[in-house]
Amino acid sequence: MPIPAATLYPPFNILRLSHVELCVTDLARARGFYVDTLGLQVTHEDAGHIYLRAMEERGHHCVILKLAAAGSVGVLGFKLYDQPDLDKAAAWFAAQGLSVDWVERPFMGRALATRDPMGVPLEFDVQMDRLPPIHQHYALYRGVKPLRIDHFNLFSPDVDASVAFYAQMGFRVTEYTADEDTGRTWAAWMHRKGGVHDIAFTNGRGPRLHHLAFWVPTPLNIIDLLDLMATTGYVGHIERGPGRHGISNAFFLYIRDHDGHRTEVYCSDYQTVDPDLEPIRWNLKDPQRQTLWGAPAPKSWFEEGSVFDGAALRDSTLAAQPIVAP
Repeated sequence: MPIPAATLYPPFNILRLSHVELCVTDLARARGFYVDTLGLQVTHEDAGHIYLRAMEERGHHCVILKLAAAGSVGVLGFKLYDQPDLDKAAAWFAAQGLSVDWVERPFMGRALATRDPMGVPLEFDVQMDRLPPIHQHYALYRGVKPLRIDHFNLFSPDVDASVAFYAQMGFRVTEYTADEDTGRTWAAWMHRKGGVHDIAFTNGRGPRLHHLAFWVPTPLNIIDLLDLMATTGYVGHIERGPGRHGISNAFFLYIRDHDGHRTEVYCSDYQTVDPDLEPIRWNLKDPQRQTLWGAPAPKSWFEEGSVFDGAALRDSTLAAQPIVAP
């Protein structure tokens, strides 16, 4: 299907992605992965949660680790421009026949909870608690030196439908993969903040979270993380990379925590702020779309993801298959 035209004046103003809640089965083990290895900073912890932020972030948290019986994803969060936008968002989701709930969350002001048509739990906020800057506290930098949360990538059973819905909220497509046989979209990258994406959708059984991603300073930081993981018992958690994507031009690495949640650490994508920027189209059969250089993605990268709490899974009706490593 054709990529929808950009909605330059959406019904409410999303600035960027904000946070994610990851349900984990062992908080101490998760702390060892996300704090001691990856390098995120703890902003609060209690018996059931650990709140984390990256080095350039002023908001209280970008990741919430929540103790649970099984690994899953509780919510994907996005930041809106101002308080009136929260009310506009609530009215818009209600008009779409979707749930609207006002929720109280620690370290956040008024927040709107809802779901997209695929069942993905979404949360919108404006006024998360602000913390003092730490980006020049270089003694705190460790792991891959994550600077900021950058994007979410989701498996969707109907990428065209997901793209159409998020386009109505003002997300703009920067790049996409087309299946030439059916004319349908196999994957698409959509942004609000002026990078290649805040959210992306990949064809597959879903909805599921494929990965969350952090922007890091340089490719050398990724090499440092690989050395650290290889010598601290985490070598088996390295899933894919390093390499460079054709789509987004990003230098990347994919790693998995003990509950299977996938994190990408990457750098080197490009600016997309022009409202008339044309999306870049890729053929699904082009091997350089996913890997400009580097080893092909393993089968797990195309098939495994994290389920969303309360969302029913559906198989995709698009059976097109990209190149998979043996």
